[in-house]
Formats: sequence, C-alpha cells, structure tokens
Amino acid sequence: MNDLRQLRHFVALAEYGHFARAAEAVNLSQPALSRSIQALEASLGCSLLDRGPRQISLTAHGRLVLEHARRLLDGSRALRSAVTQLDNLDSGELRLGAGPYPAARLVPRALGRFASKYPGVRVQLSLENWHNLRQLLLDDAIEIFIADIRELTDDPLLDIAPLRRHPGTLFCRPGHPLLDRGPLQFTDIARYALAGTQLPLEVARAIGELAGNEKPLGIECDNFMVLKALVAESDVISMAPWDVVADDVAAGRLALLEIPANAWSSSAYGVVSHAARSLSPAARAVRDLLLEEDRQFAAL
Repeated sequence: MNDLRQLRHFVALAEYGHFARAAEAVNLSQPALSRSIQALEASLGCSLLDRGPRQISLTAHGRLVLEHARRLLDGSRALRSAVTQLDNLDSGELRLGAGPYPAARLVPRALGRFASKYPGVRVQLSLENWHNLRQLLLDDAIEIFIADIRELTDDPLLDIAPLRRHPGTLFCRPGHPLLDRGPLQFTDIARYALAGTQLPLEVARAIGELAGNEKPLGIECDNFMVLKALVAESDVISMAPWDVVADDVAAGRLALLEIPANAWSSSAYGVVSHAARSLSPAARAVRDLLLEEDRQFAAL
C-alpha cells in the first residue's frame, strides 16, 4: 500500500502543475517533494509525470493514479471524520452537496440549525447540478446531497429519500409588463428572455414543446441567487419551485406570472446518499434536519 502522504503530495503537484508551488502547499522543500514523487513512481513501477522546463504534465499513468489517489484521500478523510464523530459531534467534518433550488432555502435552514447544535464540525458544501453531485458522491468526495432526483430514481448505487413536491412557478420583477396581461400564453412569454438552471430532461422537453423551442432557456445558470438578481434588475423572467420564491413574493421583491394550467412542472427534490455506505453521525444529523425542515414547510 502506497503511503497516503505520497499520494497527497502527488495530488498537490497535479493540481498546481509546478514543484515549487506544490511544495509550498504541502509544507515541504522542493527537493523533499521531488523525492516523494520519485518514491511513488518507483513503488508503482511507472512514470507519472512529463517534466517540462517550466511546468509538469501528467502521463496516462499519472492521470489514472490521480483519479484513484483523490478517491483514496477522500475515503481516508471520511474515515477519520467518522471515527472522530463516533462518540460525539464535537469535531470532524461533513462534506455535502446541493442543487441550486434546495441550496436557496432548505439547505441554509438545515445547515444553520446544524451549525448551532454542532459548532465544532467543519462543513464543506458543494453547489452543483445533480449529474455532478452524483459523481462526487460515488467518488466519496461528498457524503450526502440534496438535489433533483428525476434522473436518479432508478440508480441502484443510490439511496434516495424523496421530499415534498412544490408547484413550479414563473416569476419576474414587480412592474414587469407581463403582469398586466392576465393568463399568459407561451407566445407572450417567448417575447422575453427565459432564465433558469439546468433542466432535467423531462422538464426541458415539456417546456420546449410548449414554447415551440428545443432550447427554451435563453440564459442558463446553476446559481439561483444570480438568477433572482438578474430577474430583479431586468425584464428577464425565470422559473423555480414555489418554496424558493415564497418569501420573496410575500415581501414584494418578486412577482408571479399567471401561466397556462398544468404548464409548469413541480419540484422533485430528494436527499441522496451512497447505497453501499453507512452515513457518518454528522451526515445522519444533517439528513434528519433536512427532512424535518421539509416537513415544517409542508405544514405551513
């Protein structure tokens, strides 16, 4: 078994692409880092680097080793954290992920409660779409995530807890010209740029058919806070599940457009973990808080 320190040194070198910068990042001298990489290459029996005059690049072997090294290091970190948390949640770390819509309301509320209850646990949150989050989960880079599950439900590698569905909305800034038109047709909506996050295939297909456009989104962005700011400052319109715009609509910061009946899909969030992995105490705690926050919103 290769020394995890050597793998850590190799990953740093691959990420920085330069011996001096990587050595500084891992608190080694440049000759010591070079010896560590050479020892790793000797133990594996292959060359991992193409050494150029200014920077290094990875060989085919190096790219393969990098993929497995990151997975091993993530697994080692998760093991240490789980052992630390076994008796209490006074320390350790939690790595989780979230899609753009859950990250706008549900996750901050659950994480706020988690941080108040367990301030010693370091939390790392990755904001991605469901495709990227699934890969991060399977690579052990995160332990749990909450995102759209429409394209994940039949995946045998995943354990999924579906959450409450929220009706879809189309929203705009207060004072938008479309607000005075009553029930809208998609020909009305098509006169304005439509912004949104990456759409699940079934949602994109349904909206595309109604709008008469295979690519209905004029602006695609997976950061919902950016989308809200964009809508508030322009005539761009956007879509979101009701739960993430409810507070803004109530406060008058956003307005809802009347859309054709049954034209907009509902949300499909779920809390997702690896089917073959047991959750750490921290991950179980945040999972319970996510489910509790979901139930509380449903009761409002």
